[in-house]
Amino acid sequence: MNSPLLDSVVVVLREVLEFSLLVGILLVAGRCAALRARWLVPALLAGLAGAGLYGARLRVVSAWFDGVGYEVVNAGLQILVYALILAVIGLWVRSRHREPARALPWVMAGAVALAVTREGSEIFLYFSAFMGRPRAVPDLLIGSVLGIGVGFSIGALLYYLLLAFRRPVTFALTVGLLALVGAGMWSQATMLLVQADWLPASQPLWNSSAWLPESSLLGQLLYALIGYEATPGPWQVGLYGASILLALGVAAAAARGGGMVRHSRRRPPR
Repeated sequence: MNSPLLDSVVVVLREVLEFSLLVGILLVAGRCAALRARWLVPALLAGLAGAGLYGARLRVVSAWFDGVGYEVVNAGLQILVYALILAVIGLWVRSRHREPARALPWVMAGAVALAVTREGSEIFLYFSAFMGRPRAVPDLLIGSVLGIGVGFSIGALLYYLLLAFRRPVTFALTVGLLALVGAGMWSQATMLLVQADWLPASQPLWNSSAWLPESSLLGQLLYALIGYEATPGPWQVGLYGASILLALGVAAAAARGGGMVRHSRRRPPR
């Protein structure tokens, strides 16, 4: 039987990693755009409130859509986060050399709030399994603190690592990581929709668990950052690649739009 302390560290770390890495990347984007991080605390509080409400109504939600409401709603949350990441990429890249769009901090806050709602509800669900075991509460609390501490430490490390590069490199890496994180959201959403039978199940295209298990620390980190899956199916791989191309396409279109704005401003009047 596994220890509640060890289990809680693993579970909380896995969930916290997903949104802490997203927060770190978004803070870098905000820093490059000279935005203050005032949006972060309200976003975290809104996400925690959403996680508590969602977790409390989980049984009701699970009964939706003929018993697959949990999978469908979680997939919907992941897709919404991806859509907001696309909006962040577009607004941020377009305003790279000028005043950032007023909507940018709101979009960032929305992405973080939805991510915290999704991951926080998973932690709430895990804790609810120990409601009849009061002796396990101290281990759960200690494990949760350790998991949260490690998760946020990794997010902070990514933040400072990205800022250590020159501005053009930081810009390119941030766009690339946002595209990969968004693709990871689509990968997880696809897996949930397959579980709900909303997408057809199929044989995995490969199995990389022999050299990089999902349960390993690196596997968990890659899962949180880019949606790593050791046995992905065709739908996961296809939508993963398409979501990356779409994100990069949005970045390219926004860069062209921002360049046209700068060119028109520099053009002397006739």
